[in-house]
Amino acid sequence: MKAYQELSRAELLSLKEQLDREYEEARGKGLKLDMSRGKPSAAQLDMSRDFLDALNSASEMKSENGLDVRNYGAMDGIPEAKKLMGDIMGVPAENVIVCGNASLTIMYDTVSRSMTHGVLGSTPWCRLDKVKFLCPCPGYDRHFAITQHFGIEMINVPMTPQGPDMDMVERLVSEDDSIKGIWCVPKYSNPQGYTYSEETVKRFAHLKPVAEDFRIFWDNAYAVHHLYEDRQDELAEILNLCAEAGNPDMVYEFCSTSKITYAGAGISAVASSRANLDEMKKVLTLQTIGFDKVNQLRHVRYFKNIDGIQAHMKKHAGWMRPKFEAVLAVLEKELSGLGIGQWTRPNGGYFISFDAMKGCAKAIVAKCRDAGVVLTGAGATFPYGVDPEDSNIRIAPSFPTPEEMAMAADLFVLCVKLVSVEKLLEEK
Repeated sequence: MKAYQELSRAELLSLKEQLDREYEEARGKGLKLDMSRGKPSAAQLDMSRDFLDALNSASEMKSENGLDVRNYGAMDGIPEAKKLMGDIMGVPAENVIVCGNASLTIMYDTVSRSMTHGVLGSTPWCRLDKVKFLCPCPGYDRHFAITQHFGIEMINVPMTPQGPDMDMVERLVSEDDSIKGIWCVPKYSNPQGYTYSEETVKRFAHLKPVAEDFRIFWDNAYAVHHLYEDRQDELAEILNLCAEAGNPDMVYEFCSTSKITYAGAGISAVASSRANLDEMKKVLTLQTIGFDKVNQLRHVRYFKNIDGIQAHMKKHAGWMRPKFEAVLAVLEKELSGLGIGQWTRPNGGYFISFDAMKGCAKAIVAKCRDAGVVLTGAGATFPYGVDPEDSNIRIAPSFPTPEEMAMAADLFVLCVKLVSVEKLLEEK
């Protein structure tokens, strides 16, 4: 079929009648599918069911250095958990603090601490006239929600397949001392599934910000979340590159096991320079007597090492891959050549990013919702929930079954076609 833009008004009207009938039939199926967030499915959670058996009442409850994990101590984590989380991120254990179940909590606390007490002796951000963050977008809505919550001004930075527009990043941080940070999901990014190129990571490490308290918030959430054994993206290790470039304190790196074991009962970690970690520890001693070291030990006893993590994630990939491929197959079959959308084909992570025609995303999401398929709200992948082009839609294939995912994809492409026709008729 010809691209929709090449159709006459009469052809578009005829096509709209056909699509309207198909849409009403789809609404009659009573679908109730949720693709709004990248949640692990029940089947994925079941893969870790025996994780709960890694410790029991008869287990030795001491870490490798002899610490009783049931008691106080080891504020920054037991040694074997520090090593496990460090290996996930590719950094030494001494650069790691193991925390609670959510890396998002660490990110929030890091921003909050910077607001109230500054960064390594700098002026607290709350005392400044203006504080800004760079936000590569489309990006992760919860990152943007944190900075918005603290009244930090967010600046859109376009994403490319190699990562953020580094020409723009370098220029802005070298000119404006009110820019204090940048959000990054460097591997299998949310939502596009891009992995930053080695050149991009090196350019990050060599940034010359005018603000001495500028920090890179490096959310390495999908470090081990590959979809294919033979197509795995590689990410350069930024902490070492920053140290080599003379910027050892410029990055905070975060990760967790939320989509490895259990989302509500995993462990999280932050990696950074000794100076940054020492500053964090001072505040942690006021916040908590210590994190859940029993859970840290459980994770280490279950996985043993990074090889155990990688073997486990192959099981996840085996479940996730058919869902991604089901969506991509429908998109390719139904939309290729029509000129009404383009999409990413990630090698890992939890999302597919779809760009509709300008001005169509909100209408597509609304039509899907009315027919029983809930998607992430249009605009959520941009700061303040405002997509300037109203075109980006995040598809999260993880939660439904492969069969449900195929049905949802069929409805999605139908809505894309219908909204695109309506948009073109308006313009003609």
